[in-house]
Amino acid sequence: MQFVGIKELQRNPAILTKSLEAHEYSMITKRSKPIGLAVALDDEVIDLGLKKALLIEAYRNELLSLGQLASSLGISRREAMRMLSLLGIDVVDYDFEEERSTLDELL
Repeated sequence: MQFVGIKELQRNPAILTKSLEAHEYSMITKRSKPIGLAVALDDEVIDLGLKKALLIEAYRNELLSLGQLASSLGISRREAMRMLSLLGIDVVDYDFEEERSTLDELL
C-alpha cells in the first residue's frame, strides 16, 4: 500500500492512476492523516466484497496473521485456511531449504 498526500495527488494525478492499474491500494492523506482509500475495482473486490478483499490482501502482504484474518472476518481459523486455500493463497509459509540446512547441521 502506498500513501499519497492530497497535494501530491493534485500535482500529479498519474500517481493514483498507476497505482490502481497495478491493483495496489493507495491511502490518500491530508496533512499526514488518512482521509480515503483508493482501490481498483477488479473482479476480486467485486466478487469477495471490499472488506474481505482488503483483509485478504493484508494477509497476503503479511500485515495480518491467520488468526487476525479469521477474527476480523468472524470465522474460525479452519474456515479462514479453507477460504485462503480455495483462493490459491499459501496458508503456511514453509522454507524447505532452511529446514534442509538445519537437518544437515544436526546430522
